[in-house]
Amino acid sequence: MTPRSTGLLFALTAVTIFAVQDGISKHLGTAYPPIFITMIRYWAFAGFAVFLAGQSSAGIRKTAGANRLWLQISRGVLLATQIVISIFAFSRVGLAQTHTIFAAAPLVVACLSVPILGEKVGWRRWTAIGIGFIGILMIINPLQASFDAKIIIPIVGTVMFALYSVLTRLASRSDSADTAFFYTGVAGAAAMTLVGPFYWSHITFGDWFWMLVLCMTGMSGHWLLIRAYAVLDAVAVQPMFYVQTVLVCIIGVMLFGEVMTLNMVAGCAVVIAAGIFTIWREARLGRKPHGKVDPPGTP
Repeated sequence: MTPRSTGLLFALTAVTIFAVQDGISKHLGTAYPPIFITMIRYWAFAGFAVFLAGQSSAGIRKTAGANRLWLQISRGVLLATQIVISIFAFSRVGLAQTHTIFAAAPLVVACLSVPILGEKVGWRRWTAIGIGFIGILMIINPLQASFDAKIIIPIVGTVMFALYSVLTRLASRSDSADTAFFYTGVAGAAAMTLVGPFYWSHITFGDWFWMLVLCMTGMSGHWLLIRAYAVLDAVAVQPMFYVQTVLVCIIGVMLFGEVMTLNMVAGCAVVIAAGIFTIWREARLGRKPHGKVDPPGTP
């Protein structure tokens, strides 16, 4: 296999694992507090991040030596909080509807990159962004007779992940991707440990098994994603996350009995098309996303 084919295989396997992880998160999120679940996940993730730093040529000390420490810590805490909201959305709103809205993250990133990163967005990408948000309106269907206010939860999660992605780009201007990954795990674990014990719950033996699988999928998925980024540009990897959206919708329908309405399918197609165009346009203009950008709901 060529390096590009190998990278795409790594990326495809990673997003497939992340889709399974989201299904497990929904299962656990219906029975246990999302903050508690996230804390356990982050303990494993932080251990994995420290292990990778120790195995790197720079070592833990240099990897942890961030030039913009508070920015790195803020990123880690923001993503951990976003994951709590994601698990809550999976269990209360549903996997399918949540991920169809999460698909708009690249569009929100493009909007936030203007005030935070000072990037310029041309009329083509503004048009794509506008069309994408029309797709979001199609998904949430605000004109229906009984509008469900819970749909605001995944919208908040989408904005938070987009902000995390933009801050990741900002941090990449002064720190390495290894440093960013280290603080994503360690800062998030520290934040969750401060509040998570107050939500400690008794877990059945069977659910401890699923919690272990959840931690293992997070670590293996990220390892594969790192391998993919080692041989591919980020702009080639990012569209693969839309495969995760499709797989999660299938899991939601097949395993949890969720319903994909016609407006959700059509709106998701519009959002994905607009997102892919936005990513492609960034590549054409030479503003490729930097760093290891984590998919929604995945530390």
